[in-house]
Amino acid sequence: MRIGELAAATGVSVRSLRYYEQQGLLAAERSPSGQRLYPQSAVHRVRVIQQLYAAAVPSKSIREMLPHVVDGQATPELLDRLAAEGDRIDGRIGELESARARLGEVIVAVENSLTGKDCQAQ
Repeated sequence: MRIGELAAATGVSVRSLRYYEQQGLLAAERSPSGQRLYPQSAVHRVRVIQQLYAAAVPSKSIREMLPHVVDGQATPELLDRLAAEGDRIDGRIGELESARARLGEVIVAVENSLTGKDCQAQ
């Protein structure tokens, strides 16, 4: 199938498909006229890529995991890698919650300064 057909079948933009190819996540054959040609299995592969991106997994990690995720050959190493990505996301959530709390303190301090109350941000 051509790139436009793959885009339509997956709901992913042509630009994203080209990016996946640049990142080594997706491969295409070339027709004699130079058009990208994908096998039917590319539909499943693109959907898996989308799921991993939606889970905030970076391209490099996706590239390393993808062969095992797509072919269904789960390994302990793959499970460890997915768990490590979950831990990375948990760490990022903690950082964002802390940043949000600090921002809340700043907002209260600014509100207090606008109303003339004593500013006691922590």
